Amino acid sequence: MPLKKDPSGRRSVQVEVEVPGTPEEVWQAIATGPGVSAWFVPAEVEERDGKPVTIKTNFGPGMESIAHVTEWDPPRMFAADSADLGPGAPTVATEWIIETRAGGRCLVRVVHSLFASNDDWDQQLEGWEQGWPDFFRILRLYLTHFRGQSSSAFQLMAMAPEPRSVAWNTLSGALGLSDARESQRFRASSGAPTLAGQVEFVGAEPYPEQLLLRLDQPTPGVAHLFAMSMEGQVVVSIRLYLYGDRAAKAVAHEQPRWQAWLREHFPPAPN
Repeated sequence: MPLKKDPSGRRSVQVEVEVPGTPEEVWQAIATGPGVSAWFVPAEVEERDGKPVTIKTNFGPGMESIAHVTEWDPPRMFAADSADLGPGAPTVATEWIIETRAGGRCLVRVVHSLFASNDDWDQQLEGWEQGWPDFFRILRLYLTHFRGQSSSAFQLMAMAPEPRSVAWNTLSGALGLSDARESQRFRASSGAPTLAGQVEFVGAEPYPEQLLLRLDQPTPGVAHLFAMSMEGQVVVSIRLYLYGDRAAKAVAHEQPRWQAWLREHFPPAPN
């Protein structure tokens, strides 16, 4: 849904996705630390006197977000305020809503809003709106195939020069995924870390440089690979979410292998 501007000065965006599961199961996935960590980024819900007070999400070194809970109505909705736009910026209010649908499914809706008298923060709101569909695909895969399982995850990034298409071709080509098609079985090329399973999503214009994979190896899980332009460079990212009893051990084994492999194909620029 496009950015909405009300006469009151409220500006908002909302994104929604339909997922399998009961409201209680979906609530566990979007409103608990282990649940959110299983498909998004490492998260923690802090309680005081048995009531949630803050939600912390960690996007990487120095990129922790702290949201203060304002409403908590499980398994229907919760809301929280944050200062994610920085000092002097308006407070961002975020609502998460679960609505029951037929056939054992639920609709998940997230709404970000703020009050402002100008357009200074519109780009940030629109950026969040554009980013959620990628994570919601992972959420849907998690709830479809791995609901309730323990998880362990990691994300690795490397920098490359523009153009983005060249960086993406380097990544996907080295993995043997240049011609990946949805529903296709795959196995990573010789020399790459262990990766095998089924292609779930292939990016399309205007953002073709991404793949979402459902994994059989190194353990059951999900991999999200993408290349994104940022400030004149390209960020190449590999996210792995692994599930089940062997997930933590597999992450400890695979993360350094992926780190070395990524440095080999995207060596850091000399100082």
